[in-house]
Amino acid sequence: MQTKAKSQKPKANSIRSKFLWLITYCLLPIASSAQCAMCRAALESSGNNAKVEAVNDGIVFLMAIPYIIVAGIGFVVYKMYYKKK
Repeated sequence: MQTKAKSQKPKANSIRSKFLWLITYCLLPIASSAQCAMCRAALESSGNNAKVEAVNDGIVFLMAIPYIIVAGIGFVVYKMYYKKK
C-alpha cells in the first residue's frame, strides 16, 4: 500500500525573495526617459528646456503611481494571506 505524499508548502524565503526581485525590477525603469517622440519634438522646438524637463517629470510621476498602488495592494494581500496561516 502506498502512502500519499504530503503536500509541500512553498518556502517563505523563496516567496519573499521573488517579491523583492519583483519590487526591484519595477523600480529600475523609473529613472528612464518617459517622453514620447511627438511630445519631445513639440517641446524641443520651442527651446524652453525647463518646460521639457517639467513635462518629462510629470509623465514619470503619472507612470509611477499605478505601480505603487498595485504594489501596496499586493503587499496587503500577501500579509493577509500569511496572517491566516
